[in-house]
Amino acid sequence: MEYTVIATGGKQYRVSPGALLEVERLEGAVGEEVRLDQVLAIRREAGLKVGQPVLAGAAVKAQIVAQPRGEKVINFKFKRRKGYHRKIGHRQELTRLKILEIA
Repeated sequence: MEYTVIATGGKQYRVSPGALLEVERLEGAVGEEVRLDQVLAIRREAGLKVGQPVLAGAAVKAQIVAQPRGEKVINFKFKRRKGYHRKIGHRQELTRLKILEIA
């Protein structure tokens, strides 16, 4: 089984060819191909290669499938008996990727 570990948007993801993945918003239009070159590790038939911190020359090609927004998250602050309450909402900008190949 072939897979790789990539870093994007301050997070790490384990991906394999054909997988769908939601990451922090990336620049680009729907249908465009992006190249993710922050490859931390690659697992192939021959074995596991781990970078220090990244593998030189390794990249993952992906296609942008959609540019959605995440679910709304509500942050509610409250201090009892003080008459203080505050409600804040947030929706994260996301990019949905389809992994095409590991190069």
